[in-house]
Amino acid sequence: MDASTVRRWLELAAAAVGERREELTALDAAIGDADHGANMDRGFQAVLAKLAELPADAPPGRVLSTAGGTLVSTVGGASGPLWGSALRRAGRSLGDASSFGEAELVAALEAALAAVVELGGAGPGDKTMVDALVPAVRGMRDCLQDGWELSAAIDAAARGAEAGARLTAPMRAVRGRASYLGERSIGHQDPGATSAALVIDALARTVREGG
Repeated sequence: MDASTVRRWLELAAAAVGERREELTALDAAIGDADHGANMDRGFQAVLAKLAELPADAPPGRVLSTAGGTLVSTVGGASGPLWGSALRRAGRSLGDASSFGEAELVAALEAALAAVVELGGAGPGDKTMVDALVPAVRGMRDCLQDGWELSAAIDAAARGAEAGARLTAPMRAVRGRASYLGERSIGHQDPGATSAALVIDALARTVREGG
């Protein structure tokens, strides 16, 4: 995998967020500010524009770091800082290498997750994007350690993220704006976890397609 893999991942993530923009907004309208879909869509479109300015030979770590910085500056609410920190931390994990393998990918995703947890202070069960990212990252790591092929492991990660997002519906939010609703947050799927699952699925599709 190399910079073209990362670029393709971000392109597919941008497309997925754009396609599901209204759904994400509807989810956020129930427990937030009704702007998650618009914010994420705007942020990822800005990422694509920014990446077009990078040299073609920019290493994958720089591509991720640039994407992260762009999200911080263009996405409102908590999502911008959280996703921005995640991608920048992943980029630093990859460093200046021109390519990376399975172990480096897992390390980068674990670094991204750690950044989200550190900045947001959320853990599993708090009804946030962490509920999608934790089963994805840990599931992928465990599958690879058990000898799975990368494509199968990342597909399992995508399924774990989607399941994790769905499982936020019966949770009571204890972090973010949704926490202000208390018991009224129960019964609504978390928009941040939902968009996180889309981003992980985009990575799985990239690997599956040999991106």
